[in-house]
Amino acid sequence: MATYVLLHGAGSDSSYWQFVAPRLRELGHDVLTPDLPCDDDSAGLVEYADVVVDAIGRRTGVILVAQSMAGFLVPLVCSRVPVELAVLVAAMVPAAGESPGDWWSNTGQEAARRELDKREGRDPDAEFDPVTTFLHDLTPEVLTTVLAAGARRQSDTPFQQALPMPAWPDIPTRFLLCLGDRFFPAEFQRRVVRDRLGITPDEIDSGHLPALARPRELVERLETYRVAAAG
Repeated sequence: MATYVLLHGAGSDSSYWQFVAPRLRELGHDVLTPDLPCDDDSAGLVEYADVVVDAIGRRTGVILVAQSMAGFLVPLVCSRVPVELAVLVAAMVPAAGESPGDWWSNTGQEAARRELDKREGRDPDAEFDPVTTFLHDLTPEVLTTVLAAGARRQSDTPFQQALPMPAWPDIPTRFLLCLGDRFFPAEFQRRVVRDRLGITPDEIDSGHLPALARPRELVERLETYRVAAAG
């Protein structure tokens, strides 16, 4: 069995994986869902990676699953502990030498988001609404749960640091693209993944947060990737 290390994105916590982690544990896997120090202004990506590395400890058979911003942690974690497989879920893919703050303009994310908003009839200049952008495809029950829990404050520190990324690790990597993602549009992600990882992403019919919107299907994908990587 594997050690799944599930990393949430910005402004979130381990509850993001509340519908995924139990399913993986039922299959017999060791599952870690560390809370990253998102609201700590003294914490940068190195400190985020420290939390992950400390959680892993001496465990083996590690499958690192990174949601959104956590994509930036993959090269840092893999430089410190053995990882057998990286799975990026609607994630930011850093280039070698790139800081998180530079990623947005380097990739053209804002232009891609605005273009998608216009094409789908949304005002690209409207005030940010988490339901419209991130939670639009959740069931009413899950949406109520998520809204009741509230969002976690995300410090700007990781984005303001000039912390160049190491090159992408030489390990099997899969990317799961979310077809209904309004934040990182599908066409945008296909280009970034092709240019930066040299692979074709897999696709799931979900918005930006498939662990909440499509947990059962996400677990099936993760298990498929695990078996394939094991050969």
